Amino acid sequence: MNPKKIASALAVLVVVVLTVITQISWKNAEPWRPDQLMEPADLATVITSSDAKKPLIISIGPAATIKTSVGVGPANEAENVAKLEKLLSKEPKNRDIVIYCGCCPFAKCPNVRPAFTKLNEMGFKNHKLLNIAKNLKTDWLDKGYPAID
Repeated sequence: MNPKKIASALAVLVVVVLTVITQISWKNAEPWRPDQLMEPADLATVITSSDAKKPLIISIGPAATIKTSVGVGPANEAENVAKLEKLLSKEPKNRDIVIYCGCCPFAKCPNVRPAFTKLNEMGFKNHKLLNIAKNLKTDWLDKGYPAID
């Protein structure tokens, strides 16, 4: 067999294997995909735009701080996940939804995973997680983004 063909086939195989491993690792690590993260600046633009389609914004942390958001309480508590489920039970599965906590970075947050997992389980198709890198004060309030008065 031609050595160039063997090298080419091995290169393709390596790329396929690495792609599958990356997808499996991400899927096992978090209940959201990278494309389901929404940047704070993007949500602020949607909220302040007069002609943008408005998502349902839900605080799954200690306080509803973002303008127009609805608070259900910290999603690490079963009763608050039940509140989230009740709120969402009236919504169509294609509704644009953004959830956020903001208590701390994702790696330490006890609320984002149970809430996002619930949205997945309920079959929602257009849900996002606000990408709060540090906390809500730093990544939202200090930037002057729209907040509840």
